[in-house]
Amino acid sequence: MDRFRELSAFVAVVDSGSFVAAAETLHLSKAAVSRAVSDLEARLGARLIQRTTRRLSLTEAGRAYHGRCRQILAELAEADGAVGTVTGQTMGLLRVNAPVSFGILHLAPLWGEFLAQHPAIELDLTLSDRRVDLVEEGFDLAIRVTRPQDSTLVHRQLATTRIVLCASPAYLAEHGAPRSPAELARHAIVGYSYAQDGDVWRFAGPEGAVDVATRPRVRVNNGETCRAIALAGGGITRQPDFLVGEDLAQGRLVEVLPGLASPPVGIHAVFPSRQHLSVKVRSLVDFLAARFARPSWGTGISPRI
Repeated sequence: MDRFRELSAFVAVVDSGSFVAAAETLHLSKAAVSRAVSDLEARLGARLIQRTTRRLSLTEAGRAYHGRCRQILAELAEADGAVGTVTGQTMGLLRVNAPVSFGILHLAPLWGEFLAQHPAIELDLTLSDRRVDLVEEGFDLAIRVTRPQDSTLVHRQLATTRIVLCASPAYLAEHGAPRSPAELARHAIVGYSYAQDGDVWRFAGPEGAVDVATRPRVRVNNGETCRAIALAGGGITRQPDFLVGEDLAQGRLVEVLPGLASPPVGIHAVFPSRQHLSVKVRSLVDFLAARFARPSWGTGISPRI
């Protein structure tokens, strides 16, 4: 087992949290990954990972070594990318993070086409609604549905989405539709845990911005689950039209308080630096920008109350 595979196995185990997940990421057997880490520890003469039946944890030596290994692997990937920059070839491993719902609904159908266009690219895709640290966690690119906050990152807007306040017809028939923002206080609210503005919902009214403090009956860290609860009559939720647009068009959900629009939110490709941007990252950003130039959501006519 060469040193590169030892380092790759060690970093994969730490980053994924298990030998099984690391084996899937590296396309190796669990035994091969375990052997690589054991060989690395034997060569160094130090325990890097404490193993129990329930969890893994880094030793002090492991924490220090992990940071250096991540840096080494990143520099190797950058070196590969530099070759691609000189030759004009799109090649190498591309680690991408995206939100769960958007990743499943709108990105998943595109990956086959992108890979067909760039056969030397290897994709490592992670879907998570948690805001990841691109540099610390080693991602080349992230897709974020939000207003940019981190000035240290570079972003390119791919599209926009309208945030819609909505509920099922059954819920509104039973509880009535709110006629003003203040009436939201008496309604069951299905909140999204990772919302940029938290439980304070901001709307653009005829007389300016309106902030409404909500008290969610349910708070969920996944938009699809918020949608499902709303569809089942569980309350009023606030979701992007890329997720609920079809439900609105078909009448499964109804927009409420349409006179109070939420500010549009950008869908961005985010990456650590424009300087020395690799060919592989630039190729993916350009590909996604072209595919989302005319997004499929937001074109239907939705019932409103």
